[in-house]
Amino acid sequence: MDIFYLIAGLVLILVGANMLTDGSADMARRWGVSDMVVGLTVVAMGTSAPELVISVLSSVENHAELAIGNVVGSNIFNILMIVGVAALIKPIKVDRMVLTADIPMVMVSSLVLLAFGSAVWLGGPERIISRADGIVLLLLFAIFMRLTFARAHDGCGSDIGASDEAASKPPMPMWKAVVWTLVGLGALVGGGNWFVDGASGIASSLGVSDAIIGLTVVAVGTSLPELATTIIAALKGMPGLAIGNVIGSNIFNIFLVLGVSAVVRPLPFGGVTQIDLLVLTGASLLFWIVGRFFRDRTITRSEGALMILLYIAYTIYLIATL
Repeated sequence: MDIFYLIAGLVLILVGANMLTDGSADMARRWGVSDMVVGLTVVAMGTSAPELVISVLSSVENHAELAIGNVVGSNIFNILMIVGVAALIKPIKVDRMVLTADIPMVMVSSLVLLAFGSAVWLGGPERIISRADGIVLLLLFAIFMRLTFARAHDGCGSDIGASDEAASKPPMPMWKAVVWTLVGLGALVGGGNWFVDGASGIASSLGVSDAIIGLTVVAVGTSLPELATTIIAALKGMPGLAIGNVIGSNIFNIFLVLGVSAVVRPLPFGGVTQIDLLVLTGASLLFWIVGRFFRDRTITRSEGALMILLYIAYTIYLIATL
């Protein structure tokens, strides 16, 4: 039965990602905002829904390691594997606003989580995300959303447009774009949950800990919506939507998902180690470096391959520590 959920979930994710990409892109064109802003908000919120559901339920059921491991693992996967695969398929142009505002916000979110995880070394009582910390994360999320919507209002979304093919395609009617977006989101969330159920069932039968399951199986499963959406957006010539989805999802995961989860119940880090948090912070910094330097604000295929190799190395490390 676990295998059935695994395969059926993957099919739903792929179908949903295609519908979500088309619907949200046409909504952006109808509203007059950039693909980047839509990727940072609507698409990111939708593709982060599996992480939100899994982490909050894990918090309620007192599986804090699974909740934190899910977010940390998903964010590492989003940056190293999803951006890497998308760049390997088609080099990704990164606009200036992303480099000066959005990726730095991803770095800030990673540093905040690292600080929470290092509190015991700084004189704190234990490695835990308290309810007060959760409120701080939610306030940071509100600031991020305020800045993003202010940018949309001012028309400062992106300096990179969609491809000629994407731009020349007539947009679908607004009602249809909304329906496609909502149905796509529903398919992504449902497919993600099925995939996670199947993968977690298989992993649990092998006796793997909550922290490792969260950092690997559940993290990859809940990130499949981001993976499918980003790759399809890149193939359809929508670099803003592709990058915005990853950036928005990473910020949503830490500020919103962990914020809500910690308010529900304080989250001890447990088996999520400093090394995991340092890998996340390092991946965020690498994301900025490959976008800022080298090939004129473009993440190239060779840089994408490097990011994939780094994720594989991290996964091998996790397996070796079992």
